[in-house]
Amino acid sequence: MEALTPAERRGALLVALLLALGAGHDLWRASRPLPAREPPGPMAADTAVAGAGPGPPSAGGSASAETRAPTDLNRASAGELDRLPGVGPVLAARIVDYRAQHGAFRRVEELMAVRGIGPRLYARLAPRVSVGGGDRRPAPPLPTAPPLPASGAPFAPGTGRR
Repeated sequence: MEALTPAERRGALLVALLLALGAGHDLWRASRPLPAREPPGPMAADTAVAGAGPGPPSAGGSASAETRAPTDLNRASAGELDRLPGVGPVLAARIVDYRAQHGAFRRVEELMAVRGIGPRLYARLAPRVSVGGGDRRPAPPLPTAPPLPASGAPFAPGTGRR
């Protein structure tokens, strides 16, 4: 086998250097986690409504993300769900499919039963979604017990025997 030419050696050295820099950057970022951001509270919504925040006020008069009403999980279409942070078209379709199979959401926490929504994404979505009326399907009936034998009650009252 022939030895590498000087140009090939430089290219291999450059690739190794880039890999080492990337690994060093990843290690540096892992050792310094990002600070936790506080969810917007009532004060953030008040300043957004008053227009005291930086930047020009919107000419269209549309509500900002902080003042927008929560998305109703039982009425939202896949397109509306797709606008939520961290939810793409595939996950929005899964939420709609889950709702079609299991009926209306009774609590926001049920969202975690949808494949692809874990605790981290749920924490981002919970303040932005709600569970309203929607088209509530009744819960499926519980399985009934088989009829009692002709002998009557399973235990005779007061004796603990049949």
